[in-house]
Amino acid sequence: MKFVDLHLRPPVNQFDKMRKLIEKSAELGYSVVGLTFPIDVKREYVENAQKICKELGLDMVTRADLTPKNSRELLSMLRKIRRKFEVIGVNCQTKQTYIQAAKDRRVDLISAHSGEYKKHFFGKSEAKLASEKNAALEVNLTPLLYTEGFRRIHLLNILRKEISAANKFGVPIVLSSGAENPRLLRKPNDYAALTYLLGLDLHSAKLALSVNPINIVERNRRKLSPNYICPGVYLVKRGKDC
Repeated sequence: MKFVDLHLRPPVNQFDKMRKLIEKSAELGYSVVGLTFPIDVKREYVENAQKICKELGLDMVTRADLTPKNSRELLSMLRKIRRKFEVIGVNCQTKQTYIQAAKDRRVDLISAHSGEYKKHFFGKSEAKLASEKNAALEVNLTPLLYTEGFRRIHLLNILRKEISAANKFGVPIVLSSGAENPRLLRKPNDYAALTYLLGLDLHSAKLALSVNPINIVERNRRKLSPNYICPGVYLVKRGKDC
């Protein structure tokens, strides 16, 4: 089983720190890593990350995280960058952006990775929309490691509700670290055990660390292929006689 951490947030302009984060992921047993880049990232930074991942035998996924102030801003961002990155995550700060993100096919992952439990709004209505448009609920686990006391208890409660809503409507769940620092990374089995507190059984947790994120990456790579025409339609042959 290939394990995936689809949400690493390295300082892309600091080569050594980026390398340490990627190396730690490989050491912990991940085969695929998603690296978050600024939407205006310089090509050389992406190439540096690709070089590191290739040396370590990792499959690197390019990712952008959007934090729109409102639905209109989200739509504008998606138009500009959708085809520049393999995965698009939306960090929702309001209920309106949750709804817009859930119903837009260009959005792959919906989350509130800031760890601010008051900004989590993923409920039944958002889950229903997401189930119709193939968006997944991303649960970033790093905040559970550094929050304490009442904040951690409340965050656990909110995440349990969000996961319950996702399960009810068949929304795929993706477990990621959301880590910027290698010290916050954990082995896949450690994450799987941790999510028992969130209402996920071991089998579902492992799917959320492997099959679910891999499906998103493979789907998007097909869409970004020059042979992609529209959903379900691909060019299989080129030439003057076609």
